[in-house]
Amino acid sequence: MSTHHHAAPDQGLEARVQARASLKELNTLGLPAHAAHLVRVRSAAEVRHIVDHPRWGRERKFILGSGSNIVFSRDVPDLVVKVEIMGRQVVDLGTQGRVLELGAGENWAEVVRWSIEQGWPGLENLALIPGSVGAAPVQNIGAYGVELKDRFHSLDAVDLVTGRTVTLDGPACGFGYRDSIFKRALAGKSLITQVRLHLPSTWQPQLGYLDIERKMAETGIHQPSAATVFQWVCDIRRAKLPDPAIIGNVGSFFKNPVVTAEQCKDIIGRDPHVVHYPMPDGTVKLAAGWLIDACGWKGKTIGGAGVYERQALVLVNRGGATGGEVVTLARAIQESVYGRFGIRLEPEPVVI
Repeated sequence: MSTHHHAAPDQGLEARVQARASLKELNTLGLPAHAAHLVRVRSAAEVRHIVDHPRWGRERKFILGSGSNIVFSRDVPDLVVKVEIMGRQVVDLGTQGRVLELGAGENWAEVVRWSIEQGWPGLENLALIPGSVGAAPVQNIGAYGVELKDRFHSLDAVDLVTGRTVTLDGPACGFGYRDSIFKRALAGKSLITQVRLHLPSTWQPQLGYLDIERKMAETGIHQPSAATVFQWVCDIRRAKLPDPAIIGNVGSFFKNPVVTAEQCKDIIGRDPHVVHYPMPDGTVKLAAGWLIDACGWKGKTIGGAGVYERQALVLVNRGGATGGEVVTLARAIQESVYGRFGIRLEPEPVVI
């Protein structure tokens, strides 16, 4: 008898789908919202069961990781699929380094800590970025001069229409600044199940960032180990960013805008203190937090939503905030930055 047969529809699936499920505990801003239906998935097979299911296969799906990059301004009328696929495996490549194969539901910050504890350098600049491993490629997360794409090997995703598993390499993911194909052509069409990262054996610390240069000056350490850089990045982030477990936030709320050298000159002419980073391609990245702070927003609130006192780039839930209040505050900030600097800030999180 052949062992190749289609899995019968998952009888347990109906029982696992929650109707009108609260999403308040599933987003780090702690905003009140409900999903029409919610199901948690712990394997690629469970994702395929949903796609093959006569009812749930046809529903529109909304994929949720750790909810650290999302602003719920309303209820979600779809089937919310909460990704809880765990697992960490290491493929040793000898002199080429190693590949970490990670379940999409793993916590990104914990994976970075674990890799450094194992003595595998390469992810230290990406320490303490909130979110799940599966969300990291969607956003092409980056910090302190390193982006996910610099360490990316490949990923597996389930096509939410056909149920097929596809494997994509870096070029196929179309990475850009806080961007990828998963925000464009594949938005809502595929669910990432596994992510593989390549940590090459030849490692150089990435130190070209103001905050890290300050740490080098303070400590007198100019050839830091990966563990030292990891510790520095954790300290820098903790000083700037509130812990979502204590005060609701989604980390940086706006992308750092990239402008032409001419635009930058013009802004420096009006405001010589503007914090800016020249990019290899001749453009200039401006610090969004500085622009917001210059417009006087630090510590301001609208309803339960506020601008964090220690870092104007972070919007927080001061208690009882609604998604509408967060969106209103964000829009007011965008308008005032545009009014003063002629720059349109783009939100980093997904606003629903």
